[in-house]
Amino acid sequence: MQKITIKVVPDLCIGAASCVTVAPDYYRLNEENKAYVLDHGKEEGEPVYERTVEVTEDEKETIILSAQSCPTLAVFIYDEGGKQLFPEN
Repeated sequence: MQKITIKVVPDLCIGAASCVTVAPDYYRLNEENKAYVLDHGKEEGEPVYERTVEVTEDEKETIILSAQSCPTLAVFIYDEGGKQLFPEN
């Protein structure tokens, strides 16, 4: 297992929900149709826009695909060391 940080920038999000479609265990839309990050396997609480989660390699790939599916690049993915994995900078 490894840790990655998922960050959604609500101001960039247009509610396309592609991230929710690709990785429904990690994202939901709030009442304003902005994506937020779920804590995988935990109870849903208040919307959180940045969360560090422990994932398998397959889950990491799915989460990166979900970020790549965002038409406005509102989802950022970082590795354990803080290196930005997506979007590549």
